[in-house]
Amino acid sequence: MRRGVVYLIGAGPGDPELITVKGRRLLETCDAVVYDNLVANELVLGLPKTPERHFVGKRAGLPCRSQDEINRLLVRLAGRGKRVARLKGGDPFIFGRGAEEAAHLRKSGVRFEVVPGVTSGVAALAYNGIPCTDRAKSSFVVFATGHKAGDKRRSAVPWDWIAKARQGTIVIYMGIGELPKIVRKLLDGGMPPGTRAAVIERGTLPSQRVVAGPLDRLPEMTREARIRPPAVIVIGEVVGLRRRLEWYRKRPLSGVRVMVTRPAAQAAGMQASLQDLGAEVLSYPTVAVEAHADPRGWRAFDRVRAEAGDAKKWLVFTSENGVAHFFGRFLARHRDLRGLAGFKFAVVGRGTASALKAFHLSPDFIPTRAFVGTLAKEMLARLDLSAATVVRVRGSLADSTLEDRFRKAGVSVLPLTVYRTRHPVWPEGFKAKLFDHPPHAIIFTSGSAVAGLFANLAPAEVRRLASKALIASIGPMTTAALRSKGIKVSLEAATHTAPALVKAIAARFTAIP
Repeated sequence: MRRGVVYLIGAGPGDPELITVKGRRLLETCDAVVYDNLVANELVLGLPKTPERHFVGKRAGLPCRSQDEINRLLVRLAGRGKRVARLKGGDPFIFGRGAEEAAHLRKSGVRFEVVPGVTSGVAALAYNGIPCTDRAKSSFVVFATGHKAGDKRRSAVPWDWIAKARQGTIVIYMGIGELPKIVRKLLDGGMPPGTRAAVIERGTLPSQRVVAGPLDRLPEMTREARIRPPAVIVIGEVVGLRRRLEWYRKRPLSGVRVMVTRPAAQAAGMQASLQDLGAEVLSYPTVAVEAHADPRGWRAFDRVRAEAGDAKKWLVFTSENGVAHFFGRFLARHRDLRGLAGFKFAVVGRGTASALKAFHLSPDFIPTRAFVGTLAKEMLARLDLSAATVVRVRGSLADSTLEDRFRKAGVSVLPLTVYRTRHPVWPEGFKAKLFDHPPHAIIFTSGSAVAGLFANLAPAEVRRLASKALIASIGPMTTAALRSKGIKVSLEAATHTAPALVKAIAARFTAIP
């Protein structure tokens, strides 16, 4: 058995793109991921291979694994020969207890590597135009933890010494709950009440918030703004540079959290578009799509393909997944699109048409409305399908509406199942994060995604989320699925494509005063 290894990887401060290149590379090659509460969902989902996942996050006031349990878990996984990614928010060695884990691994004879990360005490400030150092205003930086600041027996931070510091920057982690006590200790130690200070909530994320003012008013301002963890406190004259150096521009969806339920492998383009508009994307896939062999269906398809060239043959696609998996399998077997000579192509809507065009093929038929029933009805009404064979490309959960309508009209139909749909269970810790910071909008791109949400959440939980969010649907079939579950749809994309849906969401939030 190969020897295991543990990589202590800094996942960065929140923005998933701030993980280092080395950290991302190692993460993508690991067999197991052990992750904290503050690690971005995108870093745990959508990896090239699905690793074994272990959530060990600590959340205030809730049961969690002890540090000893985490240490033993890392040793146990490595002992089974696994490459383990220990993902820790920020940097492992800055208030991340990474040193304790490294020491235990060394004591247990487990090989480990440390991959430094971008810490929130630097990144959150930078995303708000506050430099840690400045030639004229700050020549040193102090990182301190505010945890248990009010407990003299447990706080080892020399607040009286820090209070006397001048020409420096003080960054305090995990201090929101103790902020009034921290400020009182600094003021009692001699720090001027008018010292510039700020609190940054969810730094580096599009929904980040900042309050800034004189030190003596900071607890009051933070309470009035209802600032919640995770947040960092920064004290020093560098805070005064914020207005001049602010660069993180306000965009149409700044401050808006958008939950995307699309399969992780397909969501990248949509997520990038939302992020470009300033949204904080919450990746919560409720559908996973996998290739399905269907050997009997493919043999029947090959017989249809071999029929004389003047035979009427239609390939009917009702989803983008169907297009992708059909051509993936077909080209793997035949390597040449000319093998489909003699077929005509029908699609259910513009999104499916775009997927077909990616293979340099244009649809011969698109219905006036993106419904499977409308597709069958209009094909029968407008086309001569006598003596035709319709190959209906489908997924494992598709209903038989289209096939039934064609058969009733006397048309020969061949169902070809090219992909399997399942509803993945969200990794541990994801659900709690969702309700800690709920979405302002939820995107659905299929009826399967709707069903998948109910597979992960109880009906009451879905209603709780939906009641406070804009519900965005890609098209009529998805809208019908939502309404059948009692969910009110706020908007539907005009052209039933992902770009149109993103555009509609941006327009709706821009219009809100």
